[in-house]
Amino acid sequence: MFDVVALGELLIDFTCNSVDSSGYPTMTAHPGGAPANFLAALSRFGAKTRMIGKVGNDAFGKLLINTLKKKGIDTDGMLVSDDVFTTLAFVTIDESGDREFSFARKPGADTCICFDEIDLSIIDSAKVFHFGTLSLTHEPAKKATICSVQYAKSKGKIITFDPNLRRPLWNKLDDAKESIIWGLSMADIVKISDEELEFLFGLDAEAGAKHIVEKYGCKLVFVTCGADGCYYRNKIANGFSPSLSDVKVIDTTGAGDIFGGSALWKILQLKKDIDSLTKYDLEEISSFACTSASLSTTRSGGISSVPELSEVEKFLSLSISTI
Repeated sequence: MFDVVALGELLIDFTCNSVDSSGYPTMTAHPGGAPANFLAALSRFGAKTRMIGKVGNDAFGKLLINTLKKKGIDTDGMLVSDDVFTTLAFVTIDESGDREFSFARKPGADTCICFDEIDLSIIDSAKVFHFGTLSLTHEPAKKATICSVQYAKSKGKIITFDPNLRRPLWNKLDDAKESIIWGLSMADIVKISDEELEFLFGLDAEAGAKHIVEKYGCKLVFVTCGADGCYYRNKIANGFSPSLSDVKVIDTTGAGDIFGGSALWKILQLKKDIDSLTKYDLEEISSFACTSASLSTTRSGGISSVPELSEVEKFLSLSISTI
């Protein structure tokens, strides 16, 4: 049995290191993709994970498959295509470490996965099934994602969802809203950003989390608020956990994904029903995830930036000792 199976994009993030006198960037390649970053955090902390997706039969595709293996993520669900290239994302960073994305994806291999290519026994093998919206932007990946989520739900799997809105990838933002709302209706656990809540409902973190729990029946919602921290809510408790305040941010790529994977790892460790998680439990979960995500921003990339468990625990103990 695997703890978590995720479906979605595995790609290369090209991150800008510097700009020459003509304005052209010098870029470094990092393995990425939101579901892969999410699984990398879980695997780093000891969870058994698998990924379902598609890359091209090219140099980057081969590198990405090998990276997953090195990170302890099972690749039996990864497909390799001779017809399309591995998706590339180009990430420029501003002075605060925030990112702007451009994509080479017309099409990219991740959008070309078909439902009939997916081995459903891989979903059967999981306790938790995770997905986002980048696999909902184009067919045939959209149908593959919808059918896979429906299948996982029919099998009683815990469903986790991260909208991970990337506006340039959508032909129409109304389609993005429709897909995110569908994802909310299917999920047990949601990780969403305050910016995504504003986009969807015009609500802040507290009101947005309450709305998702009450209207869509989600059992647990985490709202990440950038460098400030995270608001959390289930049916019996809510609160806010701050991020680390004394870290030097280099690159925020993947921080939200690493938050989500870290939070899910703590939830799995507690071995409790999501509905029964108390305020104390949720504070422990979100503090761990905020610390993990904060530490990830002190180094470049997504998959490669997940901190060691001992590093997270050290910073948590220091935080507690100063209270």
